[in-house]
Amino acid sequence: MNTQRLAGKVAIITGGGTGIGAAITQRFTQAGAKVLITGRRLQPLQEIAQQTGCEIMTCDVSLMDDCQAAVDKALALFGGLDILVSNAGVLYGGDSTEQDLAQWQQTFDINVTGVMQMARAAIPAMQQRPASAIVNIASVAALSSGQGMCSYVSSKTAVIGLTRSLAVDCGAYNIRANTLCPGWVKTPMSNEEMAELARLKNISVEAATHETLRHLPLQRMAEPAEIAACAEFLASDDASFITGTTLIADGGGSAVDVGTLSFNA
Repeated sequence: MNTQRLAGKVAIITGGGTGIGAAITQRFTQAGAKVLITGRRLQPLQEIAQQTGCEIMTCDVSLMDDCQAAVDKALALFGGLDILVSNAGVLYGGDSTEQDLAQWQQTFDINVTGVMQMARAAIPAMQQRPASAIVNIASVAALSSGQGMCSYVSSKTAVIGLTRSLAVDCGAYNIRANTLCPGWVKTPMSNEEMAELARLKNISVEAATHETLRHLPLQRMAEPAEIAACAEFLASDDASFITGTTLIADGGGSAVDVGTLSFNA
């Protein structure tokens, strides 16, 4: 690994205080980037700042004024902006007949409109740099659906379309835009999901995790650092001719033919 692959770069990472966002923050700072992270809760941001030396700002990406304020702060601190990682997101359960409509709207306000608004705020500054990159964090839920996830699946699918549009619109400015779709990752959110599955099936969390992962070719969850490495690549000059595409990091899950699973032992 080139440990200084992002040296001299300035990055904003939304949702940077926990889970995948925190791992990306750690990876980017280790790679030499100057980083501003945002989130709605101050304490997680402060904890990551103590670990990495990054700058922090509370921000609700569903509010355009907050998005612009985050970009303005990065410019004031570092004098420019090269990388935007839009990682902030929410997940609510429910199918189309039962989804709470306020939760549906909030999901799109954060997961889709928030991504667009951060890009809208960032692009004018990124145009001033010789080469810039946007990395939007979606999910394998953008490619296939589980039960009772209509708002999350719909919003993450929209992120892929939005990213393609950004790539086409911004290519002339040498701004690249790509989507990263993680599968199962060891985060507090996945831990909660495994605990809920264990409760519903009256089994142990270990058994619930095994049941969830047994059909993945790699048969495990990703470490957050593994997803962060993918984000670093897409943000770096090593990916200088990659734009408008989707990188899937799901342990091979999308390669599995679900129609043949009944034949497996």
